[in-house]
Amino acid sequence: MKQYVMALDQGTTSSRCILFDHEAQVVSIAQKEYTQIFPKPGYVEHNPQEIWASQFSVAMEAMAKAGIQSSQIAAIGITNQRETTIVWEAATGRPLYNAIVWQCRRTAERVEKIYAEGFDKTLQQKTGLIPDAYFSATKLEWILDHVPGSRERAEKGEILFGTVDTWLLWNLTGGKVFATDVTNASRTMLFNIHTLEWDQEILDYFRIQRRMLPEVKDSSCVYGVTSEHLIGGEIPICSLVGDQQGSLFGQGCFTPGSAKNTYGTGCFLLMNTGSKPVVSQNKLLTTIAIGENGKVQYALEGSVFVAGAIVQWLRDEMRMFQHASETERYAKAVPDTNGVYFVPAFTGLGAPFWDPYARGTVVGLTRGCKKDHFIRAALESIAYQTMDVFEAMQKDTGITIHNLKVDGGASNNEFLMQFQADLLQGSVVRCECKETTALGAAYLAGLACGFWKDKDEILSLTQSGKTFVSGMSLEERNRKLSSWHRAVRRAMDWAREENE
Repeated sequence: MKQYVMALDQGTTSSRCILFDHEAQVVSIAQKEYTQIFPKPGYVEHNPQEIWASQFSVAMEAMAKAGIQSSQIAAIGITNQRETTIVWEAATGRPLYNAIVWQCRRTAERVEKIYAEGFDKTLQQKTGLIPDAYFSATKLEWILDHVPGSRERAEKGEILFGTVDTWLLWNLTGGKVFATDVTNASRTMLFNIHTLEWDQEILDYFRIQRRMLPEVKDSSCVYGVTSEHLIGGEIPICSLVGDQQGSLFGQGCFTPGSAKNTYGTGCFLLMNTGSKPVVSQNKLLTTIAIGENGKVQYALEGSVFVAGAIVQWLRDEMRMFQHASETERYAKAVPDTNGVYFVPAFTGLGAPFWDPYARGTVVGLTRGCKKDHFIRAALESIAYQTMDVFEAMQKDTGITIHNLKVDGGASNNEFLMQFQADLLQGSVVRCECKETTALGAAYLAGLACGFWKDKDEILSLTQSGKTFVSGMSLEERNRKLSSWHRAVRRAMDWAREENE
């Protein structure tokens, strides 16, 4: 019987399951959106049980669509939204609190205290991360501080912490396997990326019990098997990988200097830097790219918090159109934005600014501005934010990149991709397979179980799609970036000033 690899892609707004064949072609796909919870301004939560239920349901749906039995699944790979924090009871699997999402800014004041106490340098040196409310550590600390009795329960070993990969693995194995991989661990701000261990000094600082934390393993290895009656049989679970690292692997960025950008809910630009971590001087993150055979490769990363999410906001909250695909038509209907710049800092600004108090700002409005200009400005903001990260990355590495690999939902927007190439003054290459995050998880799982022989075989399967080449003059590009930075300065620190 023909065999397949199942990739579970648990994202910020939806859970998906994709089945790949040996030629790395998508055989079946199922997707389900789930509830976004906003208890207060700046707070973002998910229901962990809904995450699990939606992920399980799409796995069954994808198999049913293709008429595939569990015996035909050679392995399962899991890729996930990173940093999102879940705490649950070891005995029952009941969550103590909603999942606190990576976008949530509730711990911004706690992060200020980290800087005031001078612990930021220790955190950056050990974890490679610039302290921010983005990461798991302060979210976990918040839950332990706000759920009555949770610290005492943690000391007794009654409750567990995990990022979404760990939560799914634990549920898939009926609570038998409690583990994560090095890529997800490296996003918690609790993990020493040099020693590849949970760091006791950091745990002591946040008053977090070591016994709450999962075992850390390679991204590609056999973690365990699914519960026998869950999906119809015991299927090996052979990879865990954070979504952006999964995309880096799926794009075939195996060598130092290769880079990709994923245009999802947020935007994530990663560059493989090889076996030695590069310490950023420009406010980028040093993180683990992948863990294989007991060794790791590192990456530089810049994170844009709001990318595709701005299109969702225009569609769902502002009701400017019904389908995201319509934005391309609106943007192309006008020659420019009529002087409008949109800074979508809904949850602060990520790299290279790291301002949790920045807020969404529109500048340059005149009476002549219409919906087309507004939508075009929103799309352009995604490319501007990417360019800021890109330039910081080039400064850190000394590597000038003229070719950027791209993927993610918003990479389907040809206006956006062309504008990105214009700002880059180079080429943007869109992968033929739009599901590179899931494909990376599938590749890692397939390598662990022998479905694919090695990386050379994987590279032979990679197909490039459309290439977009810059057509904008350097002078016009620099003028637009200068105006963008003026707009960014007006958005920064807004919420702090309001509180004062």
